[in-house]
Amino acid sequence: MTSRAVEASRAVLKSIDLAAGYDPEQTRLMEERCILVDEEDRALGAADKKTCHLMENINKGLLHRAFSAFVFRPSDGKLLLQQRASEKITFPDMWTNTCCSHPLDDFEQEKIEKDQLGVRVAASRKLEHELGIPQSQTPIDEFQYLTRIHYLAPSDGLWGEHEVDYILFLTRDVTVKPNLNEIRDYKYVDKAELQAMFEDPSNSFTPWFKLIARDFLFGWWDELLARRDSEGRVHAKSLAGLVDGSKVVKMV
Repeated sequence: MTSRAVEASRAVLKSIDLAAGYDPEQTRLMEERCILVDEEDRALGAADKKTCHLMENINKGLLHRAFSAFVFRPSDGKLLLQQRASEKITFPDMWTNTCCSHPLDDFEQEKIEKDQLGVRVAASRKLEHELGIPQSQTPIDEFQYLTRIHYLAPSDGLWGEHEVDYILFLTRDVTVKPNLNEIRDYKYVDKAELQAMFEDPSNSFTPWFKLIARDFLFGWWDELLARRDSEGRVHAKSLAGLVDGSKVVKMV
């Protein structure tokens, strides 16, 4: 039986005119082309971000590839968070992990699936675009891939997410010069500080970050801290082999 994601990739899909009511730069970025996938993360083609993020298309089963990057400071193991800008079309003003975005069909290198090369390249590119972190500080071979999750989350009724999301850890000292059209704030937190943020009702969080934190993040963070080197520094690569990342973890 054909999967819903495959059927949706072949369907006539809904579009929308973003000319009025949205930030011009964020509108331009919605023309970038995401990689469409099935439920097992097999590539099916491409569609622009606008098409991929409309709930009308998501409800048909349309699914695309994404990544969530978590950057930790090596000296103390604190996690770098960002708060999404008010200009964002989906999930504005919400706190989330360091960077979450998409490998694009627009770039050949970001379509390479072997050793998750495409999502690593995309993560380095977007860390620079959103947080101003030079790509020299985010070498693609230093990202530790952990697993992929398949999740669905509405945003405001019109927009939402439906992704196979690659989770990447990186431990690096980085220079942050935020792009204010992408993020409105950022901070480093330890586990207790993040838990306190979750418990504070004045904070809102992206749904993928809440899912990852609920089911995976704190346990992996414990392992990262437990595997410090002799100088007390944490290394994302110490988590190699911790998780079987060969299968997509269903969270829908």
